[in-house]
Amino acid sequence: MAKYSFVTVSNRLPISVAKQDGALVYTRSSGGLATALSSVERTDAVWVGWCGLPTEELTTAEQRQVREEFAKHACVPVFLARQQVARYYDGYSNDTLWPLFHYFQSIARFDDAYWQAYKEVNELFASVAQKHARSDAHIWVHDYQLMLVPELLRAGLPRSVIGFFLHIPFPSFEIFRLLPERSAILHGLLGADVIGFHTYDYTRYFLGSCARLLDLSDSGGTVRWQGRAIKIGVYPISIDYAKFAKAPAQTAVKKDLHRLRQAYKGHKLILSIDRLDYSKGVMERLEAFRQLLHRHPSYREQVQLIMVAVPSRTDVDSYQQLRARVEQAIGRINGTYGTIDWTPISYQFKNRPFTEICALYHLADVMVVTPVRDGMNLVAKEFVAAKQTRPGVLVLSEMAGAIDELPEALPVKPNSAAAIAEALHTALEMPRKEQLRRLHAMQQRIKTYDVRYWVKRFVDDMATAAKSRTRPEDALLTTEQTAALQTDFVAATRRLIILDYDGTIKPFQPSHATLAGLPSLQLWRTIRQLSTRPDTTVAIVSGRPKKALQLWFSGLSVSLAAEHGAWTRLGRGWQRAEVDFREAKRLAADIMQNYVVSTPGSSLERKDFSLVWHYRRVPHDVAYDRARKLKYELSQQLADFSVDVHYGNKIIEVAPRNVNKGHVVRELLRLHRPDFVLCAGDDYSDEGMFQALDSTAYSIKVGSGETHASYRVTSVDDMIALLEELAAH
Repeated sequence: MAKYSFVTVSNRLPISVAKQDGALVYTRSSGGLATALSSVERTDAVWVGWCGLPTEELTTAEQRQVREEFAKHACVPVFLARQQVARYYDGYSNDTLWPLFHYFQSIARFDDAYWQAYKEVNELFASVAQKHARSDAHIWVHDYQLMLVPELLRAGLPRSVIGFFLHIPFPSFEIFRLLPERSAILHGLLGADVIGFHTYDYTRYFLGSCARLLDLSDSGGTVRWQGRAIKIGVYPISIDYAKFAKAPAQTAVKKDLHRLRQAYKGHKLILSIDRLDYSKGVMERLEAFRQLLHRHPSYREQVQLIMVAVPSRTDVDSYQQLRARVEQAIGRINGTYGTIDWTPISYQFKNRPFTEICALYHLADVMVVTPVRDGMNLVAKEFVAAKQTRPGVLVLSEMAGAIDELPEALPVKPNSAAAIAEALHTALEMPRKEQLRRLHAMQQRIKTYDVRYWVKRFVDDMATAAKSRTRPEDALLTTEQTAALQTDFVAATRRLIILDYDGTIKPFQPSHATLAGLPSLQLWRTIRQLSTRPDTTVAIVSGRPKKALQLWFSGLSVSLAAEHGAWTRLGRGWQRAEVDFREAKRLAADIMQNYVVSTPGSSLERKDFSLVWHYRRVPHDVAYDRARKLKYELSQQLADFSVDVHYGNKIIEVAPRNVNKGHVVRELLRLHRPDFVLCAGDDYSDEGMFQALDSTAYSIKVGSGETHASYRVTSVDDMIALLEELAAH
């Protein structure tokens, strides 16, 4: 089986297969993604997607024939059963995700059978893609139907570079949180190295959901997840500008232009072309046209609305109901205002050929594009490109992603029929010179930032992500390195294992109370097993108070360091650091307590030699603002004291400057003279430990972020698993 260096994965392929009179018929797909990517050719590339027919309609021989035909077009078909299509595509994708992501939460349906099918089909897509991808392939996954695929591919092809692009809006957290499987969706997407959206708002909403649900913070549009840096970027998709700009000069388009001019002679034309979808604002658009005719009788018999409604998801109930309402509204308007010689609305519920669409774009006086919510909307860009030197006005919803790139359009509130009607009136009366000025500005922008530019930007960022993998900070502990560590551990005669606690061998807890931090029985037994091994010393070096460490590890022969080393029990009894923290502590406590009062959900932890403001339970946006202000105020007020103010994991900590974990590590090395050292930690306070070690030590960073450690594992569970393996040797 051939392996490819570049793999595109999407629900549909640029070609599809159907049956006519029992024979297989192949056609080019008309979807936006197929159109966008078909204009960009790559060598050594393959496209994976659904073939278009359920398996029940294809014999084994026909499936083989489909594979062979698709292979001629560098495509690999995924075969789905009828029930899978019904539940994964019509169900979870278009009956759950589509309405929810477009803010139609009232009609989103949540069905466990949908979700199970969605997972099953995503696994199938990932499996097919993996079979055709080289181990280091660049894999670009597309759209809301396949949001679990990046994580699945990451598990199977850890060396691959994975991109994901969402072609629809990503909703605000208040909407996204309604999805029962919200965390699983985020996990799926975060398997990618580059995640792209159409607009800055969608990017911001995604990052907000990551912060609220997964406790992830971004730095310059990058989040770190499971030891990887993931770029979250804005990549507004565009069109093949030259294809639409040149269309009016083509013979076939000219023929359609002549026919349409004769058919609509003497009328100003308002054009509406959309898939028949409730997110497109079609009903509001019809009401706006009715109001235009009602308020401005002079337009009657002078203006005509051409509405092309492309059939979409005709098996879904909500779409069937929408079609019925649209056709009833058109009937009422035509019945109320129409005459023997004039029909106000020319309605067509069918796909139209490319030549006719381009002719309509070129001929129309006004193009009205008013979705209630839309990821981008390429129809608006196609209209602008096809106009060329002929005047025309674009009326565009402010809720379409395209509005950011087409500010010269007339913006409208899509839920207000009155506002749309007024914009139509303005457009119909706009001077020719002003129309051309606006069109020219939009054309120049679309011409520069066309679909090739979109593809190049995204693919270039995937290449950059591949290069950044070579940085030490992104290198995870490999199977080979783990085996070497275990070999060195067994062969050593004096072993020293130094472990931070929270975030390293114990997941962070919502509360900092002592009982909330208790080690699990499994962890306690692992520590006991290691500490009772001959010639092995285990040291817990934590920011926790000594009272907590004494309670948790009572009865175990382990060395303990509390409050980052302000208290140590490296021998028989506890030793106290010689520092004076009283005055700084009093001043800091007053400041921090004020923030506790003004920030519901936060709390102040008072230790002997440190103060910690916890804000894990504070809403993300509030927490970020308050933490930044508190750190600044503490740094200013405590400038004359020998203390440090640090960010930690959802904490701000004030502690004496000359107390740190590095001192503890150096003392442990002096006392035990080990020939094997393993040291693990997860945050800023552990970097002093790593710096105190030489290159022979196994220093391990748990989680993401820059570090002086030599190795990295992704999670607390991975660290505990490593300790369990050592204990078993």
